[in-house]
Amino acid sequence: MKAAVLNEFGSVEKFEILEVPTPKPGFNDVLVRVFATSVNPLDYQVRRGDYKNELSLPVITGHDVSGEIVEIGQGVENFKVGDEVYYTPEIFKGYGSYAEYHCAHESIIALKPKNLTHLQAATLPLAAGTAWEMLVTRAQLKINQSILIHGGAGGVGIPTIQIAKAMGATIFTTAKKIHHKFLLEIGADHVIDYENENYLDVIENITNGRGVDVIIDTLGGNTLSDSAKILNQMGQVVTLVDIEKPQNLIHAWGKNATYHFVFTRQNRNKLDEVTKLAESGKLRPVLNKVFQLAEIGKAHALLEFKESDKDFYGKVGIEIGD
Repeated sequence: MKAAVLNEFGSVEKFEILEVPTPKPGFNDVLVRVFATSVNPLDYQVRRGDYKNELSLPVITGHDVSGEIVEIGQGVENFKVGDEVYYTPEIFKGYGSYAEYHCAHESIIALKPKNLTHLQAATLPLAAGTAWEMLVTRAQLKINQSILIHGGAGGVGIPTIQIAKAMGATIFTTAKKIHHKFLLEIGADHVIDYENENYLDVIENITNGRGVDVIIDTLGGNTLSDSAKILNQMGQVVTLVDIEKPQNLIHAWGKNATYHFVFTRQNRNKLDEVTKLAESGKLRPVLNKVFQLAEIGKAHALLEFKESDKDFYGKVGIEIGD
């Protein structure tokens, strides 16, 4: 089978399209013919070597799969050959979705939403699965609560807004002015122009000083410490970003805040819930650009550097098969 292989970490030129052995499913595994995948920040972080201590070369990265089961291993009970499925491969195993075939344990896969194409479905497993984990598993967001989602136009921000809206929340988010109309259309109640407005002042004014109940951090930097200034008493902050420097959480202490640090986990249950939302029309994939597997370097460059489109939002899809 063909795969995009990294024999060394570094720039986008390090990808090589090579013929590698097709994997064989083990006990409780299924072999999936990959029709589509997508690009996430985690993918280019792996490529450039951010997690080189967690991986052994050569590496096939990629953390979204949408495809069809072509073979099942012994012990598989919940799926059959011909099922269309989607999922996130196990992270840091070094064998991801940038390939024509992929093996996965049946416990981490789910049936693909019937109303989505493979390219559309491939935008969801990691991003929407992470959003579900942040909102439902960790923050346990409740109806009528208020939430601030940093980076609403990002790959994780978009499904987070839609899922939070389906849960009945009042949603604040930050984004460039050019993206405001779109974010209001998918469920945001208040969109803050982070280039020209101070989100702390805006939320302070709109909420009359009460602040928000939940904050979702997809950005890092000073977000963890600064956001607590507009957090309600007993509020929660959920972050999926690596913590690179010490944070001053004195404001969080005064709010009796709870912090959640999320490294997304793979399981079928949350993908089944994502499927329900997608099939009901409450979760809409936003596929902005599509590349072929041979163009994987260009796809990474677009998402990582946005050199060809500085106003890019949504997901980058990779088409691998018919």
